[in-house]
Amino acid sequence: MKGAKQTTLRDQIAISGVGVHSGKPVTLTLLPADDDDGIIFRRVAVDGSVEREVRADVRAVTATAFATVLGDAQGPICSTAEHLLAALRGLNVDNVVVEIDGPEVPIMDGSCAAFVDAIDQAGLTARAQPRRFIEVIKTVRVAKDDAFGELRPYGSGFRVEAEIQFDHPLIGHQAIALDIEPTSFRNEIARARTFGFMRDVAKLWSAGYALGATFDNTLVISEDRVLNPEGLRFADEFVRHKVLDAIGDLALAGLPLLAAYKTVRGGHKLNHLVLSALMADPTAWRVVEAPAEPVRRLRPVAQGAAGLVAAAHGPDVS
Repeated sequence: MKGAKQTTLRDQIAISGVGVHSGKPVTLTLLPADDDDGIIFRRVAVDGSVEREVRADVRAVTATAFATVLGDAQGPICSTAEHLLAALRGLNVDNVVVEIDGPEVPIMDGSCAAFVDAIDQAGLTARAQPRRFIEVIKTVRVAKDDAFGELRPYGSGFRVEAEIQFDHPLIGHQAIALDIEPTSFRNEIARARTFGFMRDVAKLWSAGYALGATFDNTLVISEDRVLNPEGLRFADEFVRHKVLDAIGDLALAGLPLLAAYKTVRGGHKLNHLVLSALMADPTAWRVVEAPAEPVRRLRPVAQGAAGLVAAAHGPDVS
């Protein structure tokens, strides 16, 4: 963290697959970006022309049912952005352009391992400007029924604490807590796959979801067993994937967070509500940047400074 510079990709790289909900083939291309650009999604036509563009921040979220959807006043630009966002944030990629020629980020194997591999293949390069962060200085909590999420101050970087509870013998109660940095993300989180229940398939299909789901990209659970031939990658793969989703959803702060995030029985909607509540309370956070010299504390950035993270003016939470 100390002395850290902003990063971008050293080279561009393309990734192809299918959307887990749309079932449609899609190619996305990751391209280098300039300092302070953040993560930008561009919807492109078949001829490569840019149709629409949106910066990945909390204001761009248009839906959170089963996936995080980004868009603008004209409607959605791309769905299921969370796994790619998790890979970018987990590997400390600050600035990147994501060009996508379909309605949904490809699901790949249901985790973000393929995106991690692509980022590694492209390589990272340090830029001139110091990395900036959103430091949480006051706890913000949102509760909904028997679920809750909270962001609280944390002096050692970014931490995620997740708990889930399913009335299913293969899941039950699972909990995990990790400080998130590239090594822990690669080893503990990146390979955890999205999961679903066989009993819900017909309902999802009729609602227009999971049209591209297969055993190759989704961990499928029957009443008493995992149906995927290879089984689980981790004994607690289910809660690890919830951490992956949370990292991706919280990447929509627009800058890396210095905070601990606790989520209990949460999902995309709750993640978004907590982040929106944080952004709506200017007394709960501040923007800081990594100092050029290895001193103990990060240097605050004036709230009125040019280039302040766009997410600073996120929506209120009703």
